Amino acid sequence: MQKPISITAISSISPLGKSFEESWKSYQNNAHCITKKGFLGKDVLVAEIPKNAKEEVDILRQSDNKYKSLDNTVLYAIYASRQAIKQANWKNLDNFGINIGSSRGATKLFETYHEDFLKNNKAQTLSSPTTTLGNISSWVAHDLQTQGPEISHSITCSTALHAMLNGIAWINSGMSNAFLVGGSEAPLTPFTIAQMQALKIYAKKEDDFPCRALDLDKAKNTMVLGEGASMACLESGIQEHALAIIKGFGYATEILKHNISISSDAKCFQKSMIMALGDINPDDIDIIVMHAPGTIKGDISEFKAIQAIFKNDVPSITSNKWKIGHTFGASGALNIELAVLMLQHQKFIGVPYLENPKTPRKIENILVNAVGFGGNAVSILLSKNAS
Repeated sequence: MQKPISITAISSISPLGKSFEESWKSYQNNAHCITKKGFLGKDVLVAEIPKNAKEEVDILRQSDNKYKSLDNTVLYAIYASRQAIKQANWKNLDNFGINIGSSRGATKLFETYHEDFLKNNKAQTLSSPTTTLGNISSWVAHDLQTQGPEISHSITCSTALHAMLNGIAWINSGMSNAFLVGGSEAPLTPFTIAQMQALKIYAKKEDDFPCRALDLDKAKNTMVLGEGASMACLESGIQEHALAIIKGFGYATEILKHNISISSDAKCFQKSMIMALGDINPDDIDIIVMHAPGTIKGDISEFKAIQAIFKNDVPSITSNKWKIGHTFGASGALNIELAVLMLQHQKFIGVPYLENPKTPRKIENILVNAVGFGGNAVSILLSKNAS
C-alpha cells in the first residue's frame, strides 16, 4: 500500500436495521434475523430488512417520481450512501468517487419485466434502463450530486470488497482523495431463491439457528439469503475522525474445476490473506471475520485456509451470516461493518452456537474475508490505528 487510507464513515440498511447504530444494537443479542417468507406457494427461510427500514425505503421511493421505478437494490444503495456521506461530512465535497457493486443487480425488476415479456411478447419501456448494473452507482451519484468517477460492477459475493480495492487503487494513484464504496443486494425473489435451492446449498429446516455458519460439524448445507446494502467512506491518509485504518489488502483467484468450485483448503484465501498481511506477523491478528456462507464445503475450506496461514494459533473467528443470512454482493461490506463495530466498541461479536469459542485478548487488527463464484477471494486488514 502506497499510503494509509482511513474509513471515515460506514452505514448500512440490512436485516440488522437501518443505521450503523441499529446494527450494533442488533449484534448485542443472540437472536437471528431469519424468518419465513412465501414463494410460489412454499415457505422459504430468508432474512429481510425490518419493517421500520422498509418504511424508510418506501418514503425514499415516493420522494421523487424518478425513484418510483427503481429496484430495491438501487434504493438500498441510495439510502445507505446518504447516511455514510452525512457521517463523513462530505457535504462540501463534490468530486468524490463512487464504486458500488451487486451480485445480481435489479433482481426483482428483472424477474418482473422478464415474466411480463414472456406473457406479452413485448418489453416495457423502462425494462432496460432500470435493470442495467450501472444504474446503481449512477443513481447514487445523481442523488448525492458528485462529479467524481462512478463505477458499478459484479464479482459475485466478493463484489463489495472488490469495490473497496478499486477505491484504494484510485486513492493510491492520486486520481481521487475520497471514495464511497460498498455493495447492495435485494435477492429475495422466487427465481433467485430457486437458483440457490437448485445448487443444493439452501437451508431447509428452521431450528434455533437455521444458518449454521462456522459450524464445521454440520451434516447439511444451511445457506440462507438476506438483503441489504452497506457503504464505507474512504479518505486518503490518517484522518482524526477515522473509524478504522485500512492497513493491508489482498486478492487472488483460483483455477476452477467447475462453475462454483473452491479447493478443499481454499488456496485463493490463503493467497489473499498472505498478501493482506504483508510484513505483519500473523500473531498480531486478533479476529478474522470469515466469509463462511453456511455451506459445508465453503466453511470448511476457508477454515482450512486460515489454519494453513496461522498454524496452531488461529485468531478468534466470527461471521454474521448466522444472523443476517448471505447478502451476496453486499456481504463483504457488511463484514467490514461488523469489523469496524468491534474495533470501535472493543467488543467481540461471536457465533452463539459454537462451543468454547476463542475470544480475543485485545481488538486492534481484524482481517475480513469474502469470496464468490469463480474463486475470487479478497481479504482486507483493518486496524484501530496506523502503527
